[in-house]
Amino acid sequence: MQNIPNVKMGRISVSRSCFPVALSQRRREAVAAAYAQHGEIYACPITVETQTDAQKAVADVKENGVNALCVFLGNFGPETPETMIAQFFDGPVMYVAAAEGDGDLFDGRGDAYCGMLNCSYNLGLRNIKAFIPEYPVGTAEEVAGMIAEFVPVATALLGLRDLKIITFGPRPDDFLACNAPVKPLYNLGVEIEENSELDLLVAYRAHANDPRIPSVMADMAAELGENNKYHGVLPRLAQYELTLLDWAEEHKGARRYVAIAGKCWPAFQTEFGFVPCYVNSRLTAKGIPVSCEVDVYGALSEYIGICVTGKPVTLLDINNSVPAAIYNEDIAGRYDIRLNETFMGFHCGNTASCLLKNAHMGYQLIMKRQLEPQLAEPDITRGTMEGDIKPGDITFFRLQSNAAGELKAYVAQGEVLDVPTRSFGSIGIFSIPEMNRFYRHVLIEKQYPHHGAVAFAHCGKALYALFNFLGIADLSYNQPKSLPYPTENPFC
Repeated sequence: MQNIPNVKMGRISVSRSCFPVALSQRRREAVAAAYAQHGEIYACPITVETQTDAQKAVADVKENGVNALCVFLGNFGPETPETMIAQFFDGPVMYVAAAEGDGDLFDGRGDAYCGMLNCSYNLGLRNIKAFIPEYPVGTAEEVAGMIAEFVPVATALLGLRDLKIITFGPRPDDFLACNAPVKPLYNLGVEIEENSELDLLVAYRAHANDPRIPSVMADMAAELGENNKYHGVLPRLAQYELTLLDWAEEHKGARRYVAIAGKCWPAFQTEFGFVPCYVNSRLTAKGIPVSCEVDVYGALSEYIGICVTGKPVTLLDINNSVPAAIYNEDIAGRYDIRLNETFMGFHCGNTASCLLKNAHMGYQLIMKRQLEPQLAEPDITRGTMEGDIKPGDITFFRLQSNAAGELKAYVAQGEVLDVPTRSFGSIGIFSIPEMNRFYRHVLIEKQYPHHGAVAFAHCGKALYALFNFLGIADLSYNQPKSLPYPTENPFC
């Protein structure tokens, strides 16, 4: 299943009639040449000067399969026709402008710096939401870079408008943090289908003896290797994976993309006979995020992360502090970070094997204590994907609705340290600059749940731009010490 959009970028150049159209065309070609290092972009041959030009240009890019668009002001630009382009085009649109310096300041001056101001005013008059970079004026190389940075944002925007979140719940008892008001999802353009855990059990039983089970088991066995201690649970896990994939395909309806928020305890183990963590990890690795504990906004956040990075993500508890002994032995002196800037991100076993060191199948230790403490070897608690998370850059983030139905989000860049956790599950030691302050004045102060999505790259710029574009007014990040939070005690 192709579960994120393929963005085909297009570019339309505009020109104001009292400026040389050749200037805009020459700069258009320079941008095209500079963009070649980033990928392909369709260059509309029509330079827009009039409203009918705008209609023709949009028709041209649509005929050529463009689904995300850059409007390039090669000179001052015609503010009415250029903003009508975004009215006519059904997809994400960005606006950028040419800097001076590629010619003289007589016939070679385009004044696009000035034109962007009138462009923004006209966009407001027409109630058009267009993407404008932090500094939208640049050379051909700089404009090409802006377009490339827009692509992951456009991917997420296109994905959200065609996404359905499928849930199997309700959430576990006494787990109010995963409460999910649905109206904000519809405000984003996201559909949701809510099902009972019993519906899922019926579908799972209907997949008994499915002829595809052996091939899925073989794929799982190849992934897990010869040292898998729990090969006996693979038939159940393969049956469950097929159940979820078939449900997603049969229930996505008019939407093209899906994410899943599933229940995974406490009745799941006794009725299904395993824990679903490993299957969740496999589907997420395929680009179909499956969140734990019916975390709807966790699944939504994971899907956004896949769109922005094009790579597997995970959902982790912001779980426990790092013991001072581990910090002193393995972190102090190796990393320029404080103990209170570290924490362990953990979940029972939902992270894709490609993101783990020493990836192996295990069992849900916490559930075994409760559900089968008398057994020497686990049975119904088997099925986790465990290992320490590989070191590298990460972005911790979450888009969330509060209980009042108001969307908020946070974004924080950091890293996974190359330090053994000495623990179980899908787990890693994380470091985020000023994490202690971020933890208190964002995560606690703004009442975020304990789950955070993890993208395995520094993609804060794209995520922040996306959330800002979506109109998320309450948008937080890990502020430096020089920038106190509003609730921060200045005497600490």
